[in-house]
Amino acid sequence: MGIHLTEIHWVYLAFIVLIITLLIRRRDTTMVCITGIFALGLLAVGSLSGSVSGVFQSFIYATKELMGTIMIISIIVAMSRVLIRTGINETMVAPLTRFLRTPAMAYWGIGLIMMVTSFFFWPSPAVALIGAVLLPAAIRVGLPAIGAAMAMNLFGHGIALSGDYIIQGAPKLTADAAGLPVTSVMAASVPLVIVMGVVTTATAYWMMRRDQRTGNFSEGLIAARSTALPLTERKEDEEDVQPISPGLKKGLAIAILLLFALDVAAMFLLDLQGGDATALVGGTAVLILMAITLIAHRNRGLEQMTSYLIEGFMFGFRVFGPVIPIAAFFYLGDAAFTELFGGGALSQASHGIVNDLGLALANAVPLNGAVGAVTLTLTGAITGLDGSGFSGISLAGSIAQLFASAIGSGAATLTALGQVAAIWVGGGTLIPWALIPAAAICGVSPFELARRNLKPVMIGLAVTTVVAMFLI
Repeated sequence: MGIHLTEIHWVYLAFIVLIITLLIRRRDTTMVCITGIFALGLLAVGSLSGSVSGVFQSFIYATKELMGTIMIISIIVAMSRVLIRTGINETMVAPLTRFLRTPAMAYWGIGLIMMVTSFFFWPSPAVALIGAVLLPAAIRVGLPAIGAAMAMNLFGHGIALSGDYIIQGAPKLTADAAGLPVTSVMAASVPLVIVMGVVTTATAYWMMRRDQRTGNFSEGLIAARSTALPLTERKEDEEDVQPISPGLKKGLAIAILLLFALDVAAMFLLDLQGGDATALVGGTAVLILMAITLIAHRNRGLEQMTSYLIEGFMFGFRVFGPVIPIAAFFYLGDAAFTELFGGGALSQASHGIVNDLGLALANAVPLNGAVGAVTLTLTGAITGLDGSGFSGISLAGSIAQLFASAIGSGAATLTALGQVAAIWVGGGTLIPWALIPAAAICGVSPFELARRNLKPVMIGLAVTTVVAMFLI
């Protein structure tokens, strides 16, 4: 099955290469992304006004897509503010310091808790739940904020989401596209997910500790500390906070943990996933913010509630500001292009710019087991560049079926490999706007987190691809 690549495909690919190069070199990519959007719009509609308008419309599209994440992060930050200033946060995390006594225990402990939680509820709501409770304890025992973000990110958006053994959204998509039972794809993915997870998380931890020992380590903290999530026991502006007795603090801390535990139970019993689960956590955080603000500020509670929300939204939009132009460009690789510029510039057989590039790659290589494994990894990684991880996994399943038919075996393994590569790249470990939940909760730059993840994830994909070659 061939695909005709147009100028739009090649221009998009050229800008992808340029953007990735700049990210690796730690340069800002905002202007490059805007130029890319303009160039694609000019090729698509052929008019200056249409391409200029497309830049603005792409920003709106990206903001709509990211708004749920912006809101949950902003609200969690607002809630964390009042918990920090009242000292309730300290009371909540005090028991956890018994278990998170060293940086190593904090890294692996947060990661494993994140992984288990994400298996049931997906990573985005899990980040909000775990980060608000465990982050201060991890910071206190010496784990850098970027280390906590890496743990939540790699274990949640990496291991748990790429396997997706409980909710089964990812394996269902890839299995259907490959014409296989979902159980066979899940079984084939187990060794690949384990290898990828172990190699990536261990490499990331070793590199972090090595850089700490050699002094070549940057926390990647968000520059505007005044609006960042507090990473220590910062208690500025406490003059308006009324004293709360130790007993009441303990009671409120227990009540908050119980409310979030009830959220977890409700997600399980009501089968809430994705946006619905995130909305439940966000609504609970708003109600907690209201109650604690009234207790802490008494008759000033009405005004302080607004102040906390403003602080939270300032943080959310400050973090997402640099990300929206990049997200806007990469969203054009999928459905956004047709929505913003119409479908006339691409052929009727097109599956979107990114998916067309992945399909063209698969058609350009010889069909055998080793090449098939490499091709599925590359195809999955390319289709993951739109930042969702899920938009291209159906294509990975189709290409896996193509290779398996040619070589006579390995359909399930190839399908699982494409799924793992697509979700590790696009589901939230390398693309800056996809890993924002973990970065924002930890108060670190998403771009620095992406750079920290890059080498471990690339090494993990290489090792996993080699393992897949032997399993085909």
